[in-house]
Amino acid sequence: MSDLDISAGERGVIRLFALNMRPEEAKFLREPGAADQVLGVSGLDPEQIDVFPVSDLEDLGLYGYLSEGCGVSEDQLDRAKLDAVDGWVLVLRSAALSGRAAKLNPDPRLRLIGLYTEEATNWSGGTIETESARPYSAAQNPVSSGQPRRTGSALLALIILLVIGGALWLIL
Repeated sequence: MSDLDISAGERGVIRLFALNMRPEEAKFLREPGAADQVLGVSGLDPEQIDVFPVSDLEDLGLYGYLSEGCGVSEDQLDRAKLDAVDGWVLVLRSAALSGRAAKLNPDPRLRLIGLYTEEATNWSGGTIETESARPYSAAQNPVSSGQPRRTGSALLALIILLVIGGALWLIL
């Protein structure tokens, strides 16, 4: 497989690799730094890399994992191609690179199945036109005189004095 370039600032991209290796070798890729070795790049965030057997997904499958679990739109997915994948896979999110550019040089035992983009959340919205959304429209509370707080403090002091007095009476 040729080198794969990842540009600086890349976000929301998922690379799915099939692993052509024994299960023990694939499991080892879960260890910190192991995925770095097979991808030919250092400093990957292991929290952004998943390594698992496709059989763990049961009925969900890779199609469901990518669409429901990773937020990949269904128009990017080829169900037949994903259903044909078995064995172990490695999922690399662009967040694993923390926004830096990199050149992946994957081990020959890794086969790129696909590159997918997560659906971005649209944070834009129109103006809220309700009365409660207008500045300074909330009900105004009258300024407290502080009287209840002082009364509570005086009551607490009286209780403490009674407890201390009772304790002294028992001792003497």
